[in-house]
Amino acid sequence: MATLSDVAARAGVSISAVSRVLSDKPGVRVSVATRQRIHDAAKELNYRPNFTARALKSSRTHAVGLVVPGVTNAIFSELMRGVEEEARAKDYMVLIASTERLPEGEESIPRLMGEGRVDGVIVQFGDHLSGDDLRTVTESGLPVISVNAINPGSGGSVRLDDEAGMRLATQHLIELGHTRIGYAGGLPTSESGQRRLAGFRDAMASASLAIDPELVTDFGYYPKDGVQALTAMAEAPACPTAVVVANINAAHGVLSEARRLGIRVPEELSIVAMHDTWTAEIAWPPLTCVRMPLYELGRNAMANLWDYINSGTAENRVIADPAPQLIVRESTAPPAH
Repeated sequence: MATLSDVAARAGVSISAVSRVLSDKPGVRVSVATRQRIHDAAKELNYRPNFTARALKSSRTHAVGLVVPGVTNAIFSELMRGVEEEARAKDYMVLIASTERLPEGEESIPRLMGEGRVDGVIVQFGDHLSGDDLRTVTESGLPVISVNAINPGSGGSVRLDDEAGMRLATQHLIELGHTRIGYAGGLPTSESGQRRLAGFRDAMASASLAIDPELVTDFGYYPKDGVQALTAMAEAPACPTAVVVANINAAHGVLSEARRLGIRVPEELSIVAMHDTWTAEIAWPPLTCVRMPLYELGRNAMANLWDYINSGTAENRVIADPAPQLIVRESTAPPAH
């Protein structure tokens, strides 16, 4: 395995110069030609940093943890890609963990992340885990950035503009001519669920449309929750002609339940959902969705955590650029006469 000394000899410079250039230390005074020669030598020798020695010297692991509800969830793939690309740009590695099968108990999250294995944590908990779990991570002493929830500790957070996304989804149905619109939301304890419900209510109020409480549900973001939502709406005295679903996974449940009940989509029921994933395109009919900036959410989460690790301070950021984008597919149409 090549060493710093080998790279220095190949490039014809000092070991300290190689160390400073390859670690991207600020204020390194070497010419562009010398810098390139060092990188070329490292590449030719297939040099890899000794992270153990580096961690001992800097008291840093140059690794961060990313905790998400489920690694197989299509929604989180873009978030994870954003985190990983920003981490790579900052010379960090990402350890990804899922809370999907964590045992109950306060110690589960700290044990999952390990002690001293990461410099900080980006965490998005599912609705089945409480704020106490986030506090447990926060109190571990690690820099923590929470995703789509305000950090209860001194750390920062990043979140989507959920209100804008739900307003856009609801306005699409209103512009098609729907007036009796149902809403399948997240759990009442979910911060993102509360924001999305607020966006739905705002769009309906702006159009002077009444909301039937029997057509508003708060069962959650999973397919089974979408099934339960449409089952409840179908039992109302008057069924909706359209449904806004606060999560694409729950929308698949709404779609399957509509098929079971013999409700034709979009002829008898239009469906629009938050988040655009590959699963929306392969549904039948393909689902109209609001595309949210999940990749940018991931990059901002990592950038925020890097600032926190290096400066001791973090921000609460709302990712509004790019703005939510409506992706119209075959699941929405004007109401039948």
